[in-house]
Amino acid sequence: MYSYIGKRLLVAIPTLLIISIFVFSLQKLLPGDPVLAMAGEERDPQVLELLREKYRLNDPVIYQYGYWLQGVAKGDLGVSLRTNQPVLTLVAEKLPVTIQLAVMSMIFAFAIGIPMGILAAVKKNTIIDFLANIVALCGLSVPNFWLGIMLILLVSVKLHWLPASGYQPFFEDPWRSIQTMLMPSFVLGNALAATLMRHTRSSMLSVLSADYIRTARAKGLPETAVVLQHSFRNAILPVVTVSALLFGELLAGAVLTEQIFTIPGFGKLIVDAVFNRDYAVVQGVVLCTAIGFIAMNLIADILYVLLNPRMRAAL
Repeated sequence: MYSYIGKRLLVAIPTLLIISIFVFSLQKLLPGDPVLAMAGEERDPQVLELLREKYRLNDPVIYQYGYWLQGVAKGDLGVSLRTNQPVLTLVAEKLPVTIQLAVMSMIFAFAIGIPMGILAAVKKNTIIDFLANIVALCGLSVPNFWLGIMLILLVSVKLHWLPASGYQPFFEDPWRSIQTMLMPSFVLGNALAATLMRHTRSSMLSVLSADYIRTARAKGLPETAVVLQHSFRNAILPVVTVSALLFGELLAGAVLTEQIFTIPGFGKLIVDAVFNRDYAVVQGVVLCTAIGFIAMNLIADILYVLLNPRMRAAL
């Protein structure tokens, strides 16, 4: 087991290196000069030159990448060109917000998508299956920004049940924090639930047609035990993989949802950084997002081994 995890971690190192090369290279192709944005209206040539020297922007790109990579190896993601704050500090401020939003969104996704998928598979070709597919199709088709605006109009403006926007840190006021996150989490979780429902239904249908399920029913086991203990336990493996990828996407930041509900997470941070040509922040956020994706894939691989006896025996 430990050797398996070690091999996966070794694969992650060149992956992160390749991602960093792509991000660093591609953002250099963006139009505009970050120094001009920093200097403001009074663009003194001497100030511009000093800024370029300070941030090593006059050096060749390969040297700039080398300096940045050397800092990353020491735990230094650089300094924001816009605010002059350490990128690691900005990431540490925004990461808890994004994690909270991602966790609450996945709770909604699991609570809606998995039961619907199981029910649609068990009731295949019935009105329940038809309605579940319609709901899933709506979840995939309805834009998040439209659903978010409609929820604000109904829940906040008309009914006054939840705050329309803003964010409250969880450890300062847990209940208020959950209230501010409920609507954006539902908006994101609704779309993810549709994806989970389709994968759960497809996986359950393939398992329900297996011989051992027929044998379990022939033994007289209750249908609930057949569905939950025998079928879903074996059908959950593809759902685990999809869930890990979806959670990784949430860690990258839900840009539109965060903008609508004024949530200061990764999405807003990276959008502001791109518009301000804040290269260090873009690089830092993308690198942290890549680490999050790799971590979630590693967790999914470990869960695969824990849930699948044949893989445990092979290892």
